[in-house]
Amino acid sequence: MSDHRSWAEPYKIKMVEPIRMTTREHREAANRAAGYNTFLLASDDVYIDLLTDSGTSAMSEYQWAGLMLGDEAYAGSRSFYHLVDAVREVYGYEELVPTHQGRGAEHILSQILISPGDVVPGNMYFTTTKFHQEHAGGTFVDVIIDEAHDPASTHPFKGNVDLAKLQAVIDEHGAGKIPYISVETNVNMAGGQPLSMANLRAVHELCHRHDILVMLDATRALENAWFIQQREEGYAGKSVGEILREICSYTDGATMSSKKDNLVNIGGFLALRDPDLARRARALLVAFEGLHTYGGMSGRDMEALARGMREMVATDDHIRARIGQVHYLGGLINDAGIATVQPIGGHAVFIDAAAVVPHLPQDQFPAQALTAAIYVDSGVRGMERGVVSAGRDPVTGDHHYPKLELVRLTIPRRVYTQAHMDVVAESVAAVYERREQIKGLRFTYEPPELRFFQATFEEIG
Repeated sequence: MSDHRSWAEPYKIKMVEPIRMTTREHREAANRAAGYNTFLLASDDVYIDLLTDSGTSAMSEYQWAGLMLGDEAYAGSRSFYHLVDAVREVYGYEELVPTHQGRGAEHILSQILISPGDVVPGNMYFTTTKFHQEHAGGTFVDVIIDEAHDPASTHPFKGNVDLAKLQAVIDEHGAGKIPYISVETNVNMAGGQPLSMANLRAVHELCHRHDILVMLDATRALENAWFIQQREEGYAGKSVGEILREICSYTDGATMSSKKDNLVNIGGFLALRDPDLARRARALLVAFEGLHTYGGMSGRDMEALARGMREMVATDDHIRARIGQVHYLGGLINDAGIATVQPIGGHAVFIDAAAVVPHLPQDQFPAQALTAAIYVDSGVRGMERGVVSAGRDPVTGDHHYPKLELVRLTIPRRVYTQAHMDVVAESVAAVYERREQIKGLRFTYEPPELRFFQATFEEIG
């Protein structure tokens, strides 16, 4: 008898939300009306929604109970102080600046630290982070290891910073022009790939020798902690909560979209160690988000967030099941002979669109076209992570052509069952069988910034 035993979700279902399968004709019409952009589909036209894990989690009964206890005082809400305590306990940062979501924290951090002409290195770009850095007058420089750009590489920590690249940026521009390095955990655009604790520790040591701050994108730091526990020597006996605290200890602050790890539908924060930086951040918070004791959240939002934060690290059961479901779907898709980013990451399965539809050149947006084809087949909504997301060079106007051209199937936390994952895998396999029929796309509308959110397309030929 095999030692392998099946695992189950560490919760039972108390409430359900009906979903419905539409006809192919309905989906074809919806796809055309949305301009082949899954962001523009109405949720009523979607069967299984894997667009994002941001704000799509199912909250627990404990969190829902917290909504009824939220203190809606305009100033000095006790729910804010509950949140401060939770951040100090779970992440270890003393100073909290609450925001409506992660990009609010990115905006404030960029405004208080970046001056025109500055350079901000990071382990691969993320769309909104890079936008806020550039909007403040900075220039993003990618210092991730080369393996991150190779979807077939099985490097266990493809999110690692290349220390030689980072040193080269310091040598070229000078530490005085580098306000901070932006370090992302479970790097989204690389396929949900983690960085190692040893690498983060080395980054911290290098940057502090040059008086450069280390700022963490902690959006999926819990998932990163799980991979460290599973893959890095010396961490197998530690809880993900302990590992998460150690990750944060090598940083000077963090931006957080709480709509991911923290299991809420809205909310985020900027966390800092330096009280002076926190005071500067709160001055902008009042102007752009709200008072310093609520930022962009209601009292009930903060109460649910504080509870979700503690809940996610109460045991390792939650993160084990969360990442287990991602790997279950990835295994099914790989078993069908379909190329995905390897190893399977923490929050999504990333299909290698360049390998699936090699007849489409990158300027015909193969990942966008493949994403639309999967939706038409089954009502499964994913999203593009390729040339459309990468945008254009602001100087030349040419497309940025990333080495990774991906379709992201992102799994919300505690929402879908393994049966839903079976349906997704069967749909991807069916589309793969007809992949040569997929046509390229061209823009019919292209926004100047963050175009993947609102662009529309039409088929070529």
